[in-house]
Amino acid sequence: MKVNEKIVSTLDQNGNGQLDIEDIIILSMKAPGVHIHRADFLKKELTNKFPQEVIDKAIATTPANAGIPLEKINEIVDDVIKFERNCVSGISTALGVPGGWAMAATIPADIIQYYGYTLRAIQKLLYLYGFPEIESEGEEVRLDSHTINQIILCLGIMNGIAGANNAMKGIARALATGVEKKLLNTALTKGTFYPLVKAIAKWFGVNMTKKVFAGFFKKAIPIVGGVIGGGITFFSFKPCCVRLKKVLQDTMLSNPQHISSKEEEEYVTSIKDETIIEVNEDEIVPVGLDEDIEAEDVEEAAGEDVEE
Repeated sequence: MKVNEKIVSTLDQNGNGQLDIEDIIILSMKAPGVHIHRADFLKKELTNKFPQEVIDKAIATTPANAGIPLEKINEIVDDVIKFERNCVSGISTALGVPGGWAMAATIPADIIQYYGYTLRAIQKLLYLYGFPEIESEGEEVRLDSHTINQIILCLGIMNGIAGANNAMKGIARALATGVEKKLLNTALTKGTFYPLVKAIAKWFGVNMTKKVFAGFFKKAIPIVGGVIGGGITFFSFKPCCVRLKKVLQDTMLSNPQHISSKEEEEYVTSIKDETIIEVNEDEIVPVGLDEDIEAEDVEEAAGEDVEE
């Protein structure tokens, strides 16, 4: 078996014979500490900040529904982003590589760990802004196709891919207005959102394959300090998280004053009618770092100690 075929067979978690973002999500979620339990997380973040009855209602419903001001949630989110960014800059010991050293020999460990911290941030932001728990059975994460596809949309937002923003707001509107869970899951796996998810995943797949093979053949990405060796920097993490924050902080789940756009309403109608919204895959191109976010990030980091 050729080297590249062996790598793909080792990493292929979904059994489709290819290396794609779905494989990276599944591998990363298997790493210790990546799956975030919604109730435990919200309780930890809200304790000593709000009365117990408010905390209980936030867990049972959403923080916004519990009456927690959006500006307070945003403050907690900023702390979450700072914490996870500091962790990703010292990527080495906090998250283990799934499969141990055998896996580490065939994949750049920093890729799995970087996405592990990214998935931690995604889950935390989703929960603070009113989205339901990533499904699990005990300590084992159940990554159904609809869950993976929702995560792919979040990754699309973080990378500035057009269309992902409105799609996530449409999901929030569907959840807030009581659209049947089965219909929403279908929309994510083969209906309304699927063409967009597929296009985003395709873009990630091409770039992911390049990164994995580059890291393997160069043999230049160590377990310790891998993020710097792999070219994924401390400065790239925050802008991605801020993009996701900007979208999630203004949906029907997070903001009582939110005014739904025409696109959000069209998404919900499409979910109920079980129709598909077509996308032009040629337009699925991520933007560069937002200049205002990048400048702010660099300026802040200049005077900020990195905790390992």
